[in-house]
Amino acid sequence: MTGAVAGKRKVVLGITGASGAPYAKRIAEVLRERVAAGTLEVGVCLSNTAAEVWALECGGDIREDLGLPMWGARDFSAPFASGSAGWHAMAIVPCSMGTISRIAHGTSDTLLTRAADVMMKERRQLVVVPRETPLSTLHLENLLALSRYGAVVMPAMPSFYGRTKTLAQAIDTVVGRVLDHLAVEHDLLARWGDAKEKKA
Repeated sequence: MTGAVAGKRKVVLGITGASGAPYAKRIAEVLRERVAAGTLEVGVCLSNTAAEVWALECGGDIREDLGLPMWGARDFSAPFASGSAGWHAMAIVPCSMGTISRIAHGTSDTLLTRAADVMMKERRQLVVVPRETPLSTLHLENLLALSRYGAVVMPAMPSFYGRTKTLAQAIDTVVGRVLDHLAVEHDLLARWGDAKEKKA
């Protein structure tokens, strides 16, 4: 990727107050495993309402549950707030439509939107996982703008061709695709053409 620093892969996880906190919880679990294995560095930034939605959908305190380095919403001293730090990729899981709008229009008013702006200006990987339905024309136009700017728009749409049977497996079909685009190894998915059925 353009300008990225060689060495340990560095990934930013953004979490907003959109419904879909279980997706964020699951991706954090996998990222923690990679951090423990020494193959990954991860930084987390939250929107102002992420903790509230996390408590509602997952229970507990997001800051205690994530177990990953976290920076405050206005802490622009975070390393991934600057392109020169060479972080490789960012995923916003889930991503609210308000956050989509601010990123699409260059409003870097929080660390989360600033980090997304850095990824786009440095031509690095930005994955947004919107979780909203139905989508208004304005939502669609903002998502189209992000796609044109180079972001990967990956709605939280589970797949079922792997004979998905449980909610956890459905979540993994989304999280696994996000990890694919972050270039983070995992074994969450039943790949197309793979006859092996993922265990429950």
